[in-house]
Amino acid sequence: MRKINTKTLEDTVYKMALHAGVNLTSSCMRALGEAYEAETNSAAKFALKTICENAEIANAKQMPVCQDTGMAVVMLEIGQDVFLEGKPLHTAINDGVRRAYKDGYFRKSVCDPITRVNTADNTPAAIHTEICNGDKIKITYLPKGFGSENMSRLYMLKPAQGVDGIINSVVETVKLAGSRPCPPVYVGVGIGGSFDTCAYLAKKAITRDIGTHSERADIAEIEKTALEKINALNIGSQGFHGKVTALGVSCEWAPTHIAGLPVAVNIQCHCVRCEKEII
Repeated sequence: MRKINTKTLEDTVYKMALHAGVNLTSSCMRALGEAYEAETNSAAKFALKTICENAEIANAKQMPVCQDTGMAVVMLEIGQDVFLEGKPLHTAINDGVRRAYKDGYFRKSVCDPITRVNTADNTPAAIHTEICNGDKIKITYLPKGFGSENMSRLYMLKPAQGVDGIINSVVETVKLAGSRPCPPVYVGVGIGGSFDTCAYLAKKAITRDIGTHSERADIAEIEKTALEKINALNIGSQGFHGKVTALGVSCEWAPTHIAGLPVAVNIQCHCVRCEKEII
């Protein structure tokens, strides 16, 4: 049994949130650079160049890389041999987020869904926990902007729709979104599970490095085919048309009921900000 004080979690989330607010992931920067080299449409190429320059300035000046500094999504994989002591887990996570958004001068975007009154500190975070083997905690921090979140969709397909139905759902989601999620996008797909778990799987998928593929050959093929079809839509960077509408497609899966085929598609804009730490 290993004791971890939740103040350690708070301080780690604080550090991760500050860094994520001003930095794109290395895989995102690499994918944007590759997209710039591949693009032939002059307007889309200019947009990609501007996106990359913006990211470099944000890093150099330690300023938010996007005006939408996102709703904090925190995923925790907690080893079953960990004993947590100190303040409650969710309190510690939210305290870390609260401090980071204040000290980083990040926009506070969280509000009551009905009254629209802002909570004024960007909490509460969306917190997901999984219990796993070991005596460590893996933390994944994702500040999720809602220009892209609003373009996400969930489908309850019939099993007979199969792989074609999955791919068509992914492509349809991106097509309907058009330029609104600030493409080039990164597409996370959840396949299987239930209504709620497939949405979580889609969110989890966009925490993967862009360019990685599923270990399952059939699902890796879905990723590949969906990406090709999306990039054939000619939406292009910032909607200027061109070869690159998406930087990548990542799929996560879980077993589902014999009567269903849930598919969730979570859209991430070009501003991919994700931090991972193990304590």
